[in-house]
Amino acid sequence: MAKNTLSEAQFWSQRIAKTSLRALHILGIVGSGGGILLQVPQATWLNYWLLAMVTGSLLLLWEVVRDWRWLIQLKGVLTLAKVGLLCLFIPLAEYKPSIFITVLLLSVLVSHGPAGLRHYSIVHRKQIHSKKEIKG
Repeated sequence: MAKNTLSEAQFWSQRIAKTSLRALHILGIVGSGGGILLQVPQATWLNYWLLAMVTGSLLLLWEVVRDWRWLIQLKGVLTLAKVGLLCLFIPLAEYKPSIFITVLLLSVLVSHGPAGLRHYSIVHRKQIHSKKEIKG
């Protein structure tokens, strides 16, 4: 077996773990997003917000640990842009619904956009699909 090849059991374990984490992340987004968009009291949706932030941070960390190049691909750059926008929730609290909608639309672009867009390296000005395509 090659050095970086996972066994079938490892592959499925990681796949199930990441899918479960993503499902919890979506639950957190739906719960907090509903509260933000409907402008209900923060205490009602805060636990969902915390769930979304913790799971989102873990998913981001997962990608960076798996391959640091994720940070220079558009999927990573746009994810970091989403984090930056979320930081605006505090100083621009009156714009939370608009910021949330922007972050949600960026999320769809990152998750469901064409591979050529998601894998585009802003550093190399080309698509990067594997570690073999660039050194480091």
